[in-house]
Amino acid sequence: MKYAGMPWGMWALFAKSFEKQLTEVFGYDAGEAGTIAAKAKPRYKEIIGRLPEFEKADRFKMNIVNCAMLGAFVLSMPRRPDVERLTDYYAKSMMTGPMRWFCRKSGKAKFTPKDIRGMKDTARLKAADRNPYSWNMDYYEYPDGSGYEARFTRCGICVLMRELGLYDLTPAMCRLDYTMSEAGGAANFVREYTLASGGPYCDCGYKKK
Repeated sequence: MKYAGMPWGMWALFAKSFEKQLTEVFGYDAGEAGTIAAKAKPRYKEIIGRLPEFEKADRFKMNIVNCAMLGAFVLSMPRRPDVERLTDYYAKSMMTGPMRWFCRKSGKAKFTPKDIRGMKDTARLKAADRNPYSWNMDYYEYPDGSGYEARFTRCGICVLMRELGLYDLTPAMCRLDYTMSEAGGAANFVREYTLASGGPYCDCGYKKK
């Protein structure tokens, strides 16, 4: 995957937030946080560079780019974080003003015909059959009309985190689904399983508010 484009843009948008939260969540001083961020950038570029390009129709490229960024910062920290504090760190790093705006905009489109078509198209794509860093998803509408579930049987984040030696920390990323849904304002997020926690699949359920 080329660094130019989305990976560059994501670093420009979020790197300062990831650096700031090193102090807010983990207690590193400003100098230590700056050193970690400086080490993280070339790691991030290296991780991005060894990933394959995603298909044009694959909506999950941003997810793997976010994983690469978190992994780069964790690998640059002098002390390995525990999953609880990393969960807090990742959520606070990601939920910047622009991200909250993006979530609200996405929330307005939730459950629209365009949203449903997009979910069904993604389910048919089965991108992980060709790219192990992508996702395979099945789409289920709730019979009572209250929303739908996206059920993932393959997860690119799980693959990359395992390769980075960080698989035990993967649940820190899963929790962001709740945070983003809450910020969107249109749905209550429900979940029973995640692959990262040993479940048979990851279920992402969205029930209309």
